[in-house]
Amino acid sequence: MNNIRNRVRLIGNTGGDPEVLTLDSGKKLAKLTLATNESYIDTKGEKVTETQWHHLTAWGKTAEVIEKYVNKGKELAVEGKITYRTYEDKNGDKRFSTEIVVDELLLL
Repeated sequence: MNNIRNRVRLIGNTGGDPEVLTLDSGKKLAKLTLATNESYIDTKGEKVTETQWHHLTAWGKTAEVIEKYVNKGKELAVEGKITYRTYEDKNGDKRFSTEIVVDELLLL
């Protein structure tokens, strides 16, 4: 059961071109957003589609694949773990961030 703890699987489309950074160590970091859609029929019988936006990060070889093959609108399947972090913005205000750290990526 340990291998299913804190695991997320999503299929969606990228919201923009990924931001790929090369760190001083030479390791790559990719940041991107992924939109997932859910549709249902409301009480009036009309189809409603809701979009959720997810912030993704990927490291190393996965980041390299993203840099080479992923652009805005690309459909992806990802698997990873949810991480939460806090930081201070430029004004000193405390901010919270929820991200999915991608372990596996499938280009659709």
